[in-house]
Amino acid sequence: MSDPHRGTTAVIGTGITNRWDAPGFSAFDQLQEASILALEDAGLSLGDVDGLFCAMSVSGLPVLNVAEKLGLNIRHADGTMAGGSSFIFHMRSAMAALNAGLCDVALIAYGSNQRSAGGRLVPMPDPQPYEAPYKALYPISSYALAAQRHMHEFGTTRAQLAEIAVAARKWAQLNPAAFERDDLTVEDVLASRIVSDPLSKADCCLVTDGGGALVMTRADRARDHAAPAYLLGVGTAVSHRQIAAMPDLTTSCAVQSGREAYRMAGLGPGEVDHVMVYDAFTICTLMFLEDLGFCAKGEGGAFCASGAIAPGGSLPVNTNGGGLSCNHPGMYGIFTVIEAVEQLRGRCGARQVAGAEVALAHANGGVLSSQATAILGTAATI
Repeated sequence: MSDPHRGTTAVIGTGITNRWDAPGFSAFDQLQEASILALEDAGLSLGDVDGLFCAMSVSGLPVLNVAEKLGLNIRHADGTMAGGSSFIFHMRSAMAALNAGLCDVALIAYGSNQRSAGGRLVPMPDPQPYEAPYKALYPISSYALAAQRHMHEFGTTRAQLAEIAVAARKWAQLNPAAFERDDLTVEDVLASRIVSDPLSKADCCLVTDGGGALVMTRADRARDHAAPAYLLGVGTAVSHRQIAAMPDLTTSCAVQSGREAYRMAGLGPGEVDHVMVYDAFTICTLMFLEDLGFCAKGEGGAFCASGAIAPGGSLPVNTNGGGLSCNHPGMYGIFTVIEAVEQLRGRCGARQVAGAEVALAHANGGVLSSQATAILGTAATI
């Protein structure tokens, strides 16, 4: 029996600023530009928005600040903050609100000036009593711990992780909007400075500015717009706050969020044409591909090293270049969805995945702490 929420809502507009190094643009400037671009893409205006969903690391009251700045008259709002996965949490919330009639046009938006503001995350307010004595680097040491454990349990190698960075760069070289497009080899990654063993600088995501936005509405209204991307399934999960409390360092709760998204969509990994996963670090790509069922647990290293995820491979992954080579303005999750939608619309130029009908976008928050998975499809999948 199909899920009653499957395909009832759709993304009808996307906006992305492509301003990855933009001194003079605040985080709110980036969000505002992306929002207007998304609404223009949908053929709508700010006056049409009656549902607002946003999260920002620079604002404790993002919904209030964004509503004021954009001059929105909203009936429903959600400022859930679960880190970089927040925007797929918002998609799930928007789906429910739209279907309940709480709003008709939902705007999901994000903006950041992380790079031009100094390249650092906002200071973490939460105490870390179990980790602070070891003077770990936040957040990389948490991911390094997961990488080291994966190597210990499954024999994963640094060279296999390096292949993930190289594949992302090859995709970025097909994307004129990507921030980093220079050649990158496995040898370059292995020679890169170690930041937190076993992860090197080249295993880490970019630090950029940027803004992204999505416009969602119900399916009956979406049919009046060009090339809507229907939300077939969505799942969310929360596991822990700090890495010391993660139940299993080699398995994230993407297993749970993916399972729910696949159940709602009535699909499995083998029916997905295009994949976007949150690659804050190379170990993220490997773990999420395993946890979402694209390869068996422990086989992610060999799978990625085989060329499967690079251009010309069997599974197109992070086709915009990902957080490793395209952009990463602190909370990257919304950009996985934007690329997934654009692939389904056939608007990705040289990196376009031929015949893409089903795309999976996955996002991560905290230190492998929260996970969210969205499966989108073209009209042919409804």
